[in-house]
Amino acid sequence: MTPRIVAHRGNSSVAPENTLAALVSAARADAHMIEIDLQMTTDGVGVVFHDHPLGRTAAGTGLLRDLDSAAVAGLDVGSWFDPAFAGTAVPLLPEVLELLRRYESLGLLLEVSGPWKADALARELATISDAGLAERVIVQSFALESLEISRDVAPSLQLGYLSATWGDSVMESCAQVDAQWCNVNWDVIGENPDVVEANRERGLRTMAWTVNEPEKWAAAIDAGVDGIITDRPDRLRGWLAARR
Repeated sequence: MTPRIVAHRGNSSVAPENTLAALVSAARADAHMIEIDLQMTTDGVGVVFHDHPLGRTAAGTGLLRDLDSAAVAGLDVGSWFDPAFAGTAVPLLPEVLELLRRYESLGLLLEVSGPWKADALARELATISDAGLAERVIVQSFALESLEISRDVAPSLQLGYLSATWGDSVMESCAQVDAQWCNVNWDVIGENPDVVEANRERGLRTMAWTVNEPEKWAAAIDAGVDGIITDRPDRLRGWLAARR
């Protein structure tokens, strides 16, 4: 079985992560899914941004979640990567969903990151169903509360529990939120490939994150993962084609 190619924050090795440029590049590289991080602003708007503190991909200090959507709209998230991307803005979820409409085979792995108010998260997730894209979206999070909200307000969406470890407590968390996916750090699977089959025996599918080297891609496939989350979706696509 060929695993899904999941572009981590888009094709983030060739364009600034979590930007429309990176997401389009991933789509054009024939990734099966794009992975993004969604944080909430002070006025309850979802914005596509990974880090909690400012300073790495956007100039500033403090935490992104302490900004309102107008302030986030003024951030430049491209210059850090290359001057050619100067002025690149933080995307909103509706812009990502419009990309899915243009690329009809593309799926979305939506990581709900940081603290969220239930009504704000419900509004964001409703845009997915309203766009008719629920079957192409998986919501994942490290936060059980966010997954419980997602399950309750958007039952048509698949859920994935994110974990940097694996064991009984992780299985209990997956069961608590009725997750269909258990998405585990590659280091865990690399050390114990039986994790994937153990998940499958419990009715869970597995994506491994974040896997960027051919030898690890091969090991992930041998372990039977259902998806490989990678910063290099274009290279993984080519590697898979050559392997076949």
